[in-house]
Amino acid sequence: MDDVHRDILQRGLWFEEFELGARYLHRPGRTVSEADNVLFTTLTMNTQALHLDAAFAATQPFGQRLVNSMFTLSTMVGSSVAQLTQGTLVANLGFSDITFPAPLFLGDTLYSSTVVEEKRLSKSRQGQGIVVLRHSGRNQDDVVVATAVRTTLVWCEGAA
Repeated sequence: MDDVHRDILQRGLWFEEFELGARYLHRPGRTVSEADNVLFTTLTMNTQALHLDAAFAATQPFGQRLVNSMFTLSTMVGSSVAQLTQGTLVANLGFSDITFPAPLFLGDTLYSSTVVEEKRLSKSRQGQGIVVLRHSGRNQDDVVVATAVRTTLVWCEGAA
């Protein structure tokens, strides 16, 4: 019976498939729990009381614990992988322009999207191209909580 089915492998986009100016919406969103925040914060040895100490955080300007911004960044970028770079990425070349214009709180849901800003064939690596992606994360109220520009090296179709 397996011989009659066509296999389709989940993958990201080849260099040629990235569309300049297109905005890719990454779904589903990710609701952040206390366990997510505490585990990520302690795994990364970040002892910031704003993430771990509810009593202390209550006395600070936001009045509650903040989700670790590195968790926010990682989740925002990670949510793009299945749609954009799964199996087609050679390497991340760098991140820039990372901002956290508003806090993400426990119980908030992070929705991410990515705009393709630039793309060009690599001059030094045949069969590969450089794609610049602008990631944006918004909470359930459509407030921007994180942005980042990521420069990637991806395979051209047929070259991998």
